[in-house]
Amino acid sequence: MKHIPIVPVPIEETELALFEERKKIYPRFQKGWFASWRWTLVALTQILFYGTAWLNWNERQAVLFDLVARKFYIFGFVFWPQDFIYLAVLLVISALSLFLFTAVAGRLFCGYACPQTVYTEIFLWVEHKVEGDRNARLKLDAGPLTARKFSLKFIKHFIWLAIGLWTGFTFVGYFTPIRELSFSVGNLTLGPWETFWLLFYGFATYGNAGWMREQVCKYMCPYARFQSAMFDKDTLIVTYDTQRGDPRGSRNKKVDYKAKGLGACVDCGICVQVCPTGIDIRNGLQYECIACGLCADGCDQVMDKMGYERGLIRYTTEHAVTRKLDRAAMWKRVFRLRTLIYSGILGLIILASAASLYYHMPLKVDVIRDRGMPRVTETGEIENVYRLQVMNTQESPRRFSIAIQGVNGASIVNNADIDVKSATTKAFPVRVRVPANVLPTGSNRIRFVVKDLDKPEVNVTEKAVFIVPR
Repeated sequence: MKHIPIVPVPIEETELALFEERKKIYPRFQKGWFASWRWTLVALTQILFYGTAWLNWNERQAVLFDLVARKFYIFGFVFWPQDFIYLAVLLVISALSLFLFTAVAGRLFCGYACPQTVYTEIFLWVEHKVEGDRNARLKLDAGPLTARKFSLKFIKHFIWLAIGLWTGFTFVGYFTPIRELSFSVGNLTLGPWETFWLLFYGFATYGNAGWMREQVCKYMCPYARFQSAMFDKDTLIVTYDTQRGDPRGSRNKKVDYKAKGLGACVDCGICVQVCPTGIDIRNGLQYECIACGLCADGCDQVMDKMGYERGLIRYTTEHAVTRKLDRAAMWKRVFRLRTLIYSGILGLIILASAASLYYHMPLKVDVIRDRGMPRVTETGEIENVYRLQVMNTQESPRRFSIAIQGVNGASIVNNADIDVKSATTKAFPVRVRVPANVLPTGSNRIRFVVKDLDKPEVNVTEKAVFIVPR
């Protein structure tokens, strides 16, 4: 048998990238109905964020989270650590609102109110004004570094940094009174923590909105990953009508595209060019879609030029497209049992929270009995010593009376009336005496009643224990 040599076949080496290489997105500036709503929300959110910090209420900052004093001022309310339950309620309301809005109309928050989306839109607007529209930016970045290119880039990044630092300054202004903060910045006497958070928040805004942009939405935002769990076929989403649009193809405006076997989509790519995350909505719903609706604005603009009916890309539901439902039938399915349950639960929680805030008692009292043994006075009375901590959450000094209930003949030896400054907590020692043989030996329940002398309806009753020695 003849021996056949085995010749090894060279194997081509291939290098596989573990991560997809980022391709910079150059969104095209777009006008339209959805774009107008986006800018309206941008204006409202920024007026609210930047303006609220400068509002005054009762000779103080209207909204101030004073972490050092452990007091949160929100207009006419003063919240203390004991009011932490309201923060939990606020988080529950926010979560249920997110579930409700997502079940009804997809990622509305992402497209119109998310800080990442809002600041990215602002930074893109600055870039558009400084460097020009999409084609101009593409040409500028592809060209060599010239004096013009350097100056345009410098101006753009200078404005970006200014916006970022002003945002950081405003953010810190909610925790340190903003007028004091501005005085400290002007005199270069800013504290270390204020300096750190101002720079950190400012550069985070600059980096996220100026450099990372859609990468935050694609890879860092957890909402993009679990949104599908809240969607169903009756959720309003930005949708490309495949039945009407395909097959795609370019054509002359005067040509009858139906006779040529084409759909309404002219394959112009405008929907991709205006998308801030760079996706093609014609490939179906993708987790990168932030439901901004700019692709719908761009497509409607092209449809108008071609003389076609609008709505090839539109806000609709999957059932409305596949079953060809009219708007009335579509909206009837949008407000289904799931959304009604979300709405009912959310409404009840909001009403309960509003009622709780309305009847919020601006007085809190803690009673702690002194650890020392009770003593018998010269007159034969039994005396216990307590420590009353009275918290006045009203923004005016108040005078309170202290009384004992539940025990006949009980009296307070000292501090029957106490004064507490506005929005402060003060501790008072209180000596309570009870005549002998009124209470049995051991532990006995008594009640302290603290009442505002000017507003009798403001009163708090706290239970305590009175010890009678054997």
